[in-house]
Amino acid sequence: MGPTRKSNVCRRLSRRALGFFARDAGVVQRTNLGILRELVCQESTKFKNVWTTHSKSPIAYERGRIYFDNYRCCVSSVASEPKKLYEMPKCSKSEKIEDALLWECPVGEVLPDPSDYKSSLIALTAHNWLLRISTTTGKILEKIYLASYCKFRYLSWDTPQEVIAVKSAQNKSSAVARQAGIQQPILLYLAVFQVLPFSLIGILEINKRIFGNVTDATLSHGILIVMYSSGLVRLYSFQAITEQAKNGIQEMECCSLESDWIYFHPDASGRIIHVGPNQIKVLKLNEIENNSSQHQISEDFVILANRENKNENLVTVTASGRVVKKSFNLLDDDPEQETFKIVDYEDELDLLSVVAVTQIDAEGKAHLDFHCNEYGTLLKSIPLVESWDVVSRNDGTQNYEFSLWVPFTGKGVTFYLSRLVYAGDHMKEVIVQYMKQNELS
Repeated sequence: MGPTRKSNVCRRLSRRALGFFARDAGVVQRTNLGILRELVCQESTKFKNVWTTHSKSPIAYERGRIYFDNYRCCVSSVASEPKKLYEMPKCSKSEKIEDALLWECPVGEVLPDPSDYKSSLIALTAHNWLLRISTTTGKILEKIYLASYCKFRYLSWDTPQEVIAVKSAQNKSSAVARQAGIQQPILLYLAVFQVLPFSLIGILEINKRIFGNVTDATLSHGILIVMYSSGLVRLYSFQAITEQAKNGIQEMECCSLESDWIYFHPDASGRIIHVGPNQIKVLKLNEIENNSSQHQISEDFVILANRENKNENLVTVTASGRVVKKSFNLLDDDPEQETFKIVDYEDELDLLSVVAVTQIDAEGKAHLDFHCNEYGTLLKSIPLVESWDVVSRNDGTQNYEFSLWVPFTGKGVTFYLSRLVYAGDHMKEVIVQYMKQNELS
């Protein structure tokens, strides 16, 4: 079954005003979000810059809040002009926040403290403390010390809003050990915690003697995802999924300097997103027919970068006059080729957003594409006017207001805030924000 034909927005608004839809709250909500999705994807939609600021440290964004100075200062982006919510006391470099996740109150649960019913920020500090911070006041609500034998640096959800995975920095062998041919067997540690209150579930050691020459690993939805430099990805679980699932090893056929990344789709469909420099694979995990205990991974759809075949042929002539052709392939993340940098999901509009970057002459040009989450069909492409650094790290996210932030690492960042607007005076400007951090010169 293919994608459905687009409906007329004005007709849907007229039918809503005349009461053609059921009064059920769910139906009304879906109708309104369907109309908003049509407006976002229409041809006349574009971004308009409304605010710019600068920072010497990376800028983060979570649910309508912008975080500066390593999460020490919080600014609301919901209003027409950004407004400061709080600023935590200054701290030493060893106490700065390295990474953070937004935790939101679960529905229908009795919690031990009144403050637990409000959103909080789960933060990891440089000196290995795990904190829970109020998103309205900046007050520390809970804190525990992790360990002294390694440096923890990254936070991610294993089970969203319930279980977190705290990942350490990768262990590096000393120069003396490398010269002696001694390898560090432990690549990194993964500490897994239940949230509210913090409760340790276990610490997982990623050991090369067990997993082989692994380059990275992460934990998501109870499945351990292990990556290798060749582009190979292995999926494990505590129930030995590799012994019960076909195609449990996924390989991205690409040759690039940066590794590909893989994670479970945030739409709770059980699908998997596997992203390389020139293709995005959406995979699905299905039970094998007549054997419910076994599963297999298959492709749902693939999004390909818009590229030309630029493989070079060199022609040389030998002394005898014989013509010899030599060919070589460019890297898949070559900056002069369109390369995927960000893949995100907007849950309420059911859209996949993809940022692709290409270096044209001396500067990088990017565009933001909206794809149908069900079929992968391209619905809308919006050029981003600011220049991009094609070799810098990029990241992004969206919230229910369709906010997107795009940070660039470097000595400093410039922050652009834009709104997505529609042509026509009769259309109310919908709050759709685009946030970009660009490296300072």
